[in-house]
Amino acid sequence: MRKRAAKKRVLLPDPKFNDQLVTRFVNNLMWAGKKSVAFKVFYDAIDIVEERKEDEEKTALEVWKDALSNVMPQVEVRSRRVGGATFQIPMQIRPDRKVSMAIKWMISYTRKRNEKTMAQRLAAEILAAAKEEGAAVKKRVDTHKMAEANKAFSHFRF
Repeated sequence: MRKRAAKKRVLLPDPKFNDQLVTRFVNNLMWAGKKSVAFKVFYDAIDIVEERKEDEEKTALEVWKDALSNVMPQVEVRSRRVGGATFQIPMQIRPDRKVSMAIKWMISYTRKRNEKTMAQRLAAEILAAAKEEGAAVKKRVDTHKMAEANKAFSHFRF
């Protein structure tokens, strides 16, 4: 175990939108250290979202942020052993973990989609999540249902 917690690294904002959250998303999207490819995929997806979005007063980046917030879970279940039995205990999620989970879910379900290019898949998942649809939003709903179902064990919280 560590003597103390590792320091959080400061992320540089992305070159186009000057936003750290975009960099964090692209870092998760990246494969084999190919950051420039990941940025190209993300920016192409944002361009596709710009073309296809329904809400005219919002920018594509705002649509992406709305989609990410729609995927963010509020509660999750954690396993805890009490007297030989394992219980699923609902717990609140830290803000940075909410963002991490939303990003990971969105990217994993993007990769499972059937569109031709990764940029098209990501754009489709962003648009679906912005409308409270899609697989990533379903994952959030399922997580919330699981927590609701195990609410009876919340007194075991630590």
